[in-house]
Amino acid sequence: MGRVMHTEILTYEADGLRMESHLFVDPAQSGRRPGVLVFPEAFGLGDHAKERARRLAGLGYAALACDLYGEGRFMADREQMMALFGPLREAPERIRARAGGGFEALLGRDEVDPARIASIGYCFGGTMSLELARGGAPIAGVVGFHSGLATGRPQDAKDIRARILVLIGADDPGIPPEQRAAFEAEMRAGKVDWQMKLYGGVVHSFTNKDADAMGMPDFARYDAAADRRSWDEMIAFFGEIFGKAA
Repeated sequence: MGRVMHTEILTYEADGLRMESHLFVDPAQSGRRPGVLVFPEAFGLGDHAKERARRLAGLGYAALACDLYGEGRFMADREQMMALFGPLREAPERIRARAGGGFEALLGRDEVDPARIASIGYCFGGTMSLELARGGAPIAGVVGFHSGLATGRPQDAKDIRARILVLIGADDPGIPPEQRAAFEAEMRAGKVDWQMKLYGGVVHSFTNKDADAMGMPDFARYDAAADRRSWDEMIAFFGEIFGKAA
């Protein structure tokens, strides 16, 4: 059996909402450690993001699985999700406000080294992490897994202080080549330290084992190899930006 992680709910205000995010830390570890924000897919804070945060805590990080919509909501119903997600997707400042609330909550923890915080995210959670960086947040790095790359404020890339890594299915219909090209142009114009990794034959939500239940295999499908490879890419990236975790 693995070590039992300490878990608690952090509540904070962001974008006029009461956020309920889940913090995971290893109680056997002392002192300050790097912190990682973990933003979930567009359905909200569910088991997928919490499991990833728990894994990160086991590797020596303080990981905060972040609320998207307030009250820790997770919406299995797609129509219910789109009612909240649709307007938010078109509002970069609101996205940044919600992501920034999570950042401030994690920053205030005694377990966290404030100079070593990264933000990762899945699907729209990756978009949130990128918008946090575009807003000039003092984070060390961003990792986006099957992350939406588009923004309404590409000119803000000049304010990015983080190093950027995005991990994308080459056949993801939600992140087509033209969106990837626009992101590349944005990163170049902003003189950002960025990387993009593509996984051939892979579509959206490739890290989520529940993706197949959507019944849309041409759009969203779990891929064990891409899941493993992208996680390993993230860990190597963290080694570069943080050094040893603990």
